[in-house]
Amino acid sequence: MSKGVEEVKIKIVCISIVLFICILSSCSINKMAINAVSNALTSQGSGSVFTGDNDPELVGDAIPFAIKMYEVLLSQNPDHEGLITMTGSLFVMYANAFVQGPADQLPQNAYAEKEIERLRAKNLYLRGAKILEDGFEKKYPGISAADMEQLKTYLPKLKKEDVASLYWYVAANLSAYSITPFDLALGQRLPQLKALIDRAYELDPDFNSGALDDFYVLFYSSVPEAMGGNKALAEEHFLKAVEKSNGLSAGPYVSVAASICVSAQDYPRFKEYLNKALAVDVDVNPDIRLMNILSQRKARYLLSTAPQLFIDLGEDEYLYDF
Repeated sequence: MSKGVEEVKIKIVCISIVLFICILSSCSINKMAINAVSNALTSQGSGSVFTGDNDPELVGDAIPFAIKMYEVLLSQNPDHEGLITMTGSLFVMYANAFVQGPADQLPQNAYAEKEIERLRAKNLYLRGAKILEDGFEKKYPGISAADMEQLKTYLPKLKKEDVASLYWYVAANLSAYSITPFDLALGQRLPQLKALIDRAYELDPDFNSGALDDFYVLFYSSVPEAMGGNKALAEEHFLKAVEKSNGLSAGPYVSVAASICVSAQDYPRFKEYLNKALAVDVDVNPDIRLMNILSQRKARYLLSTAPQLFIDLGEDEYLYDF
C-alpha cells in the first residue's frame, strides 16, 4: 500500500476521533481537539498527500470524501485560515482535474454529457470560491463587495500568507467564467480578479515554483485584449514559469500549446511543446507528480486531436487517419 494511501487513512481516522470527541467532551476540549487536528491537516506539506500521488484515479475517488470531511471540520472551526484555504482549493482542484478536464476530452458527439459536466464543474468552482471569499471577508471585512476603486484600499493590506487563497480564489472564478463567458456577473468582476492576482504576484512571485506565471499564461492568452489579454505577456510568463520550475513542470508547455499555439495555428511549436511536456520525468519533483501526470494526459489528448485544431499539419498529415 502506498505511503499516500496510508497518510489519507491516518488523517481520516484523526477526523473521526475529533468528531467523536465533539460528541462526548466539553466545549473547551472540543475546541482544543478540533484546532489540533485542523493544524495537522493543513500543515506544510499536507496537500502533497494528493498532489504527490501517482494514481489520478485513486485521488479522484478520494477527494470528494476528503472535501466533505474538511467541510465538517470547517463547520466546527470556521475561522481557521488553513482549513478555509484547503477546503476551497480542494473544490477547485477536483473541479479542474476530475470534472472539467475529463469533460473537455469527451468526443464531440457527447455534447449533452459534456455540457452537464462542465456546468457541474462551474458549480464546484463557485462553491470553492465562496469558501475562500468568506475567509477573506472574515479577515478583511467589506473586501468581497468592493468595487474596483474600493478594492485599491484593500490591496496593500493583503499579506504573503494570503497568496495561496488569492491564487485559488481567482483561479476558481476565472475557471467558472471560462465555462460560461456570457455570465455577466462573473465578467464584470474580471478587473477585481486581475488586481487580486497581480497583488499575489507582488507578494510572492515564486509561489509554488511558478504557478502564478503559469496562471498568467492562460489568463493573458485566453482573455480578449479589451479585457486585459496580452499574448506578449503570456509568452513572457511562460518563460518565467519554465525557469522557476526548473523545467520540471509539464503544465506551462501544455498551457502554451493549448492556448497560444492553437490560436496562432502554429502546429510545429504545438507539437514541440507537447513533446517537451511528455518528456518531463514525473518522479523528479514528487510534490507535483499528480499535476504532471494529468498534464501529460492532456498533452497526449491534444496531440491526438491535432487534425481538429489545425488547418495545416505540414508533413505530419500522414500520421493521422482521416
